[in-house]
Amino acid sequence: MVWYGVDASAPVADSMPPLRRLPGWVTPIASAILPGSGQLLQGQSRGAIYIALEGLLLARFFSFQADGRRESDRYRNLAFDVARAPFGPVARDTVFEYFEQMGRYVESGPFDADPGPGFEPPIDERTYNGNIWALARQTFFPDPDSVPDVESEEYQRALEFYRSRAIGEGFLWSWRNAGLEQDLYRQSIAGSDEGYRRATQQLGLLLANHLISAVDAFVTGRLGGGDRVELHSAVGAGAEGEGIRWAAVVAVAF
Repeated sequence: MVWYGVDASAPVADSMPPLRRLPGWVTPIASAILPGSGQLLQGQSRGAIYIALEGLLLARFFSFQADGRRESDRYRNLAFDVARAPFGPVARDTVFEYFEQMGRYVESGPFDADPGPGFEPPIDERTYNGNIWALARQTFFPDPDSVPDVESEEYQRALEFYRSRAIGEGFLWSWRNAGLEQDLYRQSIAGSDEGYRRATQQLGLLLANHLISAVDAFVTGRLGGGDRVELHSAVGAGAEGEGIRWAAVVAVAF
C-alpha cells in the first residue's frame, strides 16, 4: 500500500479513523454526466478513453450540424432568389415539404387557372398544382376524366381537397430556364439532409458513450475491480509540543 500525505513530515496517529469510501452510486452518476469521470474516480486510466471519445463525438456533431445548416441556407436562398423571384415573394421560409416538392417539379403551376372572377384549378399534371388537382379528381370524381357539375358534392369536395394542398399565390415557383440552379438546389437539399442525419447519429453515439461508461463504472464498483481511491483525515502530534496538526491523506491501494 502506498500513502500520499499533504503533510508528510507530520507523524500519523497509531489509531487511524475509518476510511471514507465514496458511495456506490457516485461513480456511475459521474460517468453518466461526464463519461470517464467515474472510471478516473476509481483510479482506472481507461476513463481517459471515454473522455476523449466524448470530445471527438461532440466535435463531429457540431461539424455535421454546421454542414446541414449551411446547405439548408443555400437551398433556401436559391429558392427565394431564383425559382420564386418572378412572383415577388415576401416570406422566405415555410415547411420543409414545400422545399422538397420544389426539387421534384419544375413549376408549381398557377393556383387559379381562370383569369376571370371564377376559380379553376390547373390541369397541367407536370406542375405541382396540376398534379394535386389530378389527385383530387381521382379521389372524389366517379370518372376522373369527366368533370361533374361545379355545384355537385363531388366537385366541391375535390375543390376543398385541392385548396388545402395546392401552392398558393405567395409561394409559386418556376425553374424554367434555370435547370443548373435546380440541380444545385437538389444537391443542397440532399447535402442538408445528410448533414443533419449524421449529426443525429453522433447524438446517438454520445448517448451510448454516457450509458456504457455509467454501466462500466457501476459494474466495476460492484465487483471491486481497479484501484480504490479513499480519503480520510489523520491526527498527528508534532514533536516538542507543537500541538495537533491535521493532514489529508489519500490512500491508494494496489
